[in-house]
Amino acid sequence: MNARHPLVNALTVDVEDYFQVSSLAPHFPRSSWEDVPCRIERNMYRILDLFDEQGTKATFFTLGWVAERYPEVVREIARRGHELASHGYGHQRASEQTRECFRSDVDLAKVVLEDVAGVSVRGYRAPSFSIGKGNLWAHECLAEVGYEYSSSVYPVVHDHYGMPDAPRFPYRLDCGLLEIPVTTVRWLGRNWPAGGGGYFRLLPYGVSRWGIEKVNRDDIRPAIFYFHPWEIDPEQPKVTAASSKTRFRHYVNLDRTEGRLRLLLQDFAWGRVDQVFEELAQGRSLDIATA
Repeated sequence: MNARHPLVNALTVDVEDYFQVSSLAPHFPRSSWEDVPCRIERNMYRILDLFDEQGTKATFFTLGWVAERYPEVVREIARRGHELASHGYGHQRASEQTRECFRSDVDLAKVVLEDVAGVSVRGYRAPSFSIGKGNLWAHECLAEVGYEYSSSVYPVVHDHYGMPDAPRFPYRLDCGLLEIPVTTVRWLGRNWPAGGGGYFRLLPYGVSRWGIEKVNRDDIRPAIFYFHPWEIDPEQPKVTAASSKTRFRHYVNLDRTEGRLRLLLQDFAWGRVDQVFEELAQGRSLDIATA
C-alpha cells in the first residue's frame, strides 16, 4: 500500500479475450469467435489469484458473450468478493450501433451477467471507451435499462476514442447516471492518460506511478485504472496479418505487464468501483463535477 497518500483507488479489468479486441476485429469477425481458441479462463484465474495474493478487490467489466460460455469464471469473480459489471454483450463499439441496437446489447448483457452470477450489475464500460459527443444518448439507454454508473468516457485525445473536453472526474448526467471517467493527469495544458491500458505497457512503470500519485496528491481524488486479461498473456497467438501499428500496440511489453501489476498493487491501495465511489454515487463526500 502506498504510504504517501491514504486514498483508495479503483482497479478495473475489462474481461474480453485477445481476439475480441476492437483493433483486431478485421481478423476475427464475430461469426468466427466460436471457432477461435479461448484463453480467458487461464488468464482470469491468474488475475484472480494475483488479487487474492495481494489482498486486492476490483471491478470486472465483463462481456455477456464471455459469461454465457464461461459461467464459472464469472461466478468466481463474485465468489471472491469482486464487483461484477458489464462490458456489453458482444464487444461492439457503442459509436458503431444505433440507439436501439445499443440499448438491446447493454440490456442483454446485464440480464446475462445477473442470471449467471446471481448478483446485481450496477456498472458499465463501453468497448474502447466509445461514448463521446456523437452518441451521448448512450447514457440515457444505460439509465433506462437499470445501470447506475458508467465508466465509458476517456477525456483524452486519441485516434480511436476520447472526449478531451469532458470532465476529468465523476459527474452526474441529467438522466441520473453517474459517469466515472478513466484517470488522466493535467499537464502542459492538456489531459494525459494515466489510467492504464496500452500506456501502462508502453511507458515505464514510473510514469503510471507518477500519474496516479499526482491525482491522489494534487487533485485529492481516487484514480481509476484498467487493464485486460490478454495483457498478461505473452504466449497468446500472434496475428501477423495485422498492421505493424496494430501489432505494436497490442503486443508491446506483454511479458512485463504482470510484474508491473504486482508493483502497482503494492504501491497503492485499490478497491472496487462501487465501493471507492459509493459516496459519490450517493451524492455525498467529494464534490461531483457537472457535465
